[in-house]
Amino acid sequence: MAEKKNSARLRERFHKEIAPALMKEFVLGNPMAVPRLHKIVVNMGLGEATQNAKLIDPAANELAQIAGQKPVITRAKKSIAAFKVRAGMPIGAMVTLRGDRMYEFFDRLVNIALPRVRDFRGVSAKSFDGRGNFTLGLRDQLIFPEIDYAKVDKSKGMNVTIVTTASTDDQARALLKHMGMPFRQ
Repeated sequence: MAEKKNSARLRERFHKEIAPALMKEFVLGNPMAVPRLHKIVVNMGLGEATQNAKLIDPAANELAQIAGQKPVITRAKKSIAAFKVRAGMPIGAMVTLRGDRMYEFFDRLVNIALPRVRDFRGVSAKSFDGRGNFTLGLRDQLIFPEIDYAKVDKSKGMNVTIVTTASTDDQARALLKHMGMPFRQ
């Protein structure tokens, strides 16, 4: 079977440097026990879309540019009268990244997008959920270089959830630190 030529550089670095370092750090005998990235979910909630349904399309296009894959439009599961939401109304967009796209997105997030955040001092190391998953909230989509500043009418935030195979938060924190995630000191 022929191997793909344009594999993600972060994936190659993971297999050559990071995985052996994690095996040594956590005294793991089996290479399959090494924590690794499973998937990255990028979610953009659009509460204002309940009043104006035209906001969904530009947000979905921006999310597609950022992630490199077409997002799924999320819809309300229940009607909530206080928020003027009916069941089935579009209220957001999300993308689930796996494989090379996931590694490329993580690489761009850590090395290009996060350093462009104003007054950036690192991400919080407390954003783990207890099962080895890390969630990061971004206030602005303009930190990604793919987004054209002139075409953006409203700044929209997004959540980036990094799902790992780590069993504990300490393993996940070590994995992300080795992969270049800038944690706050």
